[in-house]
Amino acid sequence: MARKVFFSFHFDKDFWRTQQVRNINALEGNSVTTANDWETVKKDGDKAVKNWIDEQMKGRSCAIVLVGNETSDRKWIQYEIEKAWNDGRGVLGIRIHQLLDQNGNNSVSGANPFDGFTLSNGTKKLSSVAPLKNPAGIDSKGVYASISNNIETWIEEAVKARKDFKA
Repeated sequence: MARKVFFSFHFDKDFWRTQQVRNINALEGNSVTTANDWETVKKDGDKAVKNWIDEQMKGRSCAIVLVGNETSDRKWIQYEIEKAWNDGRGVLGIRIHQLLDQNGNNSVSGANPFDGFTLSNGTKKLSSVAPLKNPAGIDSKGVYASISNNIETWIEEAVKARKDFKA
């Protein structure tokens, strides 16, 4: 049975790339949000966005951060990472910069979004516990194949890492 996961990503920059990952049949992700839906939620303010994210995460065992060039700097992605971890969900990062966008272009690698979080013990960064995967492949098709072939295992690793973490 497919794991229920929450996808976190930079909507404006990476939506096209993320849809490739979201369409892998091994996963049951949160519903696709259109640009209009996201703008509607955002116009009601930060509390509405937090409530929407909280609702979308219900019943999910892992948050998958699809990491593009600007992902780590995004306010709501940071909220999603922190919420997922604090709620006991697995947290997994997958670099997607080598997947092609709607114009047929790839991008450059972004920073590790988990580096900005210090765990409750105060001495470890989340990046030392939460995996950030850099899929193998020399082109977009190879990277997609790597993600498709490994994502279920990566999710299980992330869920286990969270379960095994001792503060």
